[in-house]
Amino acid sequence: MAELRNYQSRTGGNAQSATMIDEGLRAYMLKVYNLMALGLAITGVAAYLSFNLAVDNGQLTAFGQAIYVSGLKWVVIFAPVALVFFMSFRIHAMSVAAAQLTFWIYAALMGLSLSSIFLIYTGQSIVQTFFVTAASFGALSLYGYTTKRNLSAMGSFLIMGLFGLIIASLVNLFLASSALDFAISVIGVLIFAGLTAWDTQRIKESYYEADSSDAAGRKAIMGALQLYLDFVNLFLFLLRFLGNRE
Repeated sequence: MAELRNYQSRTGGNAQSATMIDEGLRAYMLKVYNLMALGLAITGVAAYLSFNLAVDNGQLTAFGQAIYVSGLKWVVIFAPVALVFFMSFRIHAMSVAAAQLTFWIYAALMGLSLSSIFLIYTGQSIVQTFFVTAASFGALSLYGYTTKRNLSAMGSFLIMGLFGLIIASLVNLFLASSALDFAISVIGVLIFAGLTAWDTQRIKESYYEADSSDAAGRKAIMGALQLYLDFVNLFLFLLRFLGNRE
């Protein structure tokens, strides 16, 4: 009887521990998704406001000339990239509040950089593509969260493909080949679709119930940043197919 009680105590403790881990994981992933969603909202608002400040009655304002035409446009384009590298290398030395603030600044800068899409595509097609992207992203992320399959091998292949995509995009800046541009768009959609599932699985597996609140907070912010980048890039590549040009 004593052995039976000890067994029940151990199994009950294990079940309770597993339940606590599941609840902690759900709370952690919910925080990641909430941070990502808020980042996307900031980007959307910043892009819309920037465009309205840059264009008046179909003409570029002084602000529009600065961010779309002058040499400052390169700062607008590359500032978000620099901030991503800064966060990636400095995240462990930053407080949670500083990391979160940096993420919000990054999201706003991305909005400023992406505001130029309103010059190229109609507002209706941008909204439609956003909802298509949101639905696709949700399904892919859910797959990454629920699948029992290890996606590590696929992730390594996708990272190599991403480097190839970047090189091809740089080459096409000089070639201006429509055929290569189409191929880049197709491959880009496939790569970021796969990365969405893989990153979701990696973020889920990075959860550790014994992490301090600061460590968990920094992990959640970096996870949100990774999924944010997957979403934005998937949106931009889909926009090449679904967007109606002005």
